[in-house]
Amino acid sequence: MRVRLTVAQALVRFLAAQYTERDGARHRLIAATWGVFGHGNVAGLGQALVEHADAMPFLQGRNEQAMVHAAVGHARQTGRLSAHAVTTSIGPGATNLVTGAALATINHLPVLLLPGDTFATRPADPVLQQLQLPHAGDVSVNDCLRPVSRFFDRIGRPEALVPAALEAMRTLADPAATGAVTLALPQDVQAEAYDWPEEFFADRVWRVRRPRPDRAELDAAARALRQADRPLLVAGGGVRHSAAEDALRRLAERAGLPVATTQAGKGALPHDHPCEVGGLGHTGTATANDLARAADLVVGVGTRYTDFTTASGTLFAPDARFLNLNITGFDAHKQGTRLPLVADAREGLTALADALGDHPARPLTWTAAKAAWEARVTAAYAAPDETARPTQAQVLGVLDTLVDSTDILINAAGSLPGDLHKLWRTRSRDQYHVEYGYSCMGYEIPAAVGVLLAAPGRPVWALVGDGTYLMNPTEIVTAVQERLPLRLVILQNHGYASIGGLSEAVGAERYGTDYRLRDPGGGFTGPPLPVDLGANAASLGMRVLRPRTVRDLREALADARAATDPTCVYIETETPDSVSGPPPAQAWWDVPVAEISTRPSAVKAREEYDRHVTARRRRL
Repeated sequence: MRVRLTVAQALVRFLAAQYTERDGARHRLIAATWGVFGHGNVAGLGQALVEHADAMPFLQGRNEQAMVHAAVGHARQTGRLSAHAVTTSIGPGATNLVTGAALATINHLPVLLLPGDTFATRPADPVLQQLQLPHAGDVSVNDCLRPVSRFFDRIGRPEALVPAALEAMRTLADPAATGAVTLALPQDVQAEAYDWPEEFFADRVWRVRRPRPDRAELDAAARALRQADRPLLVAGGGVRHSAAEDALRRLAERAGLPVATTQAGKGALPHDHPCEVGGLGHTGTATANDLARAADLVVGVGTRYTDFTTASGTLFAPDARFLNLNITGFDAHKQGTRLPLVADAREGLTALADALGDHPARPLTWTAAKAAWEARVTAAYAAPDETARPTQAQVLGVLDTLVDSTDILINAAGSLPGDLHKLWRTRSRDQYHVEYGYSCMGYEIPAAVGVLLAAPGRPVWALVGDGTYLMNPTEIVTAVQERLPLRLVILQNHGYASIGGLSEAVGAERYGTDYRLRDPGGGFTGPPLPVDLGANAASLGMRVLRPRTVRDLREALADARAATDPTCVYIETETPDSVSGPPPAQAWWDVPVAEISTRPSAVKAREEYDRHVTARRRRL
């Protein structure tokens, strides 16, 4: 049997019939489609989404990059078992996808991109928004998406949709290969009719596999773990993607392992578990980093070992061995390891715990160090004067007293990721949602929308600084339209606090990092800009609360948590210079400093850089 539909109609019907299945639970693979319509998709996919509105939910976005962020937030919250599609027009609509696609692929999170493309039949050349290259007639702006997509295809003929769509679904559902998937759709092909095989629209289930470890690799891993005197387990995002938290806890308790976490792995164990020792690396805790410096075996689970985690190659001891459990061979072989364990995180951790046999658990020697760090957290959170303006750490401290295990915190960029990684007391496996693979300013608000769609009824907080807010506030409108109780906390510190501090540290003297009026001499030393971001949020439809003191903030955050409509808490923060702030970095991060300069600040910064860089080592 054949069914006559346009290419766009066929694609929508196909997507509505795709499912994933893992551990016996079935999920819709493409749960909804986001769209901003223009001349490249309105008559094709736009019409098809109307035609099949009963089968494919539609979400109206305001910014193409933001739609991808929302889709990524949804995918992470659903454990990568469900994704969203995103459709755009040709030209700037398509190129606006690139940042979001890079974020999705770097973080191994599935999203389906459906940008419109220029005419396949070329009735006019060029058409509006078409890129023309003298040396390549088959290139369009969508080719910008190739390097940031795990799979890319351009559907130049109707019949080409069948193999391309199947490969797209396979990639999205593959835990080792997932990321952004792009199907570029020429606008004339979208509207072209074709007789499709009926089987194309039958329900199809993509099983999300859990590969088990190779026996020889497992034996070597268990032997290394039994022989280690000072092992440290590093939990990365793969623990969460695999839902391996229980298996991790069992291994940690069985072997007496301290568990440090990357940004993506934080929450693998709750903060008060005896084996949990906090964040690792440049934004980590003293407890975890001291254990890392002394470790003779580093057991990495689902981590990519970014420079923040390894302190740019300076954190771990020169003679430390690495045992890397990862679902991809690429990441399992990092740090020059000779102990790769290529497997699903849950399956690998379970097998490793079983393979230890009757080896006794090690004593928990880090308890005192962990308690000392918790005391530093408590000091940073403390606000002795409730009538004063809060510091950023004190904002987190107030929030800490109000949330429970159902709350979800979302952040991505600025100084907040560092403070959160060091200070936040995570209560559940999915409470801590910090996107730090790409650390993309503007991620938080749209991602919160995606999480709210995936976790209705749970309190979801988007924590942003003023710099991040200015990057991408557009999906506030979507939250209002969809009646989603987004809780937005805007920390107004009049500039880029994180990069300002880094600028000072590397001898760039905070130049261009404050939001200030220019003085007559052309510098940025005037008063703060008269910008009211709370008024902006209100103009987009949010209810805005304006606390001024710690006491006000406590009442405002409690009000926001109880709200059923989109609510913003807009707070101006105090710098921590004269009060207790978060502890400084516990490990180095490599940002090269000018080798030659006439300015004393840069000369001093270079001396400090040369001192640190000598500790960097490559693993062989």
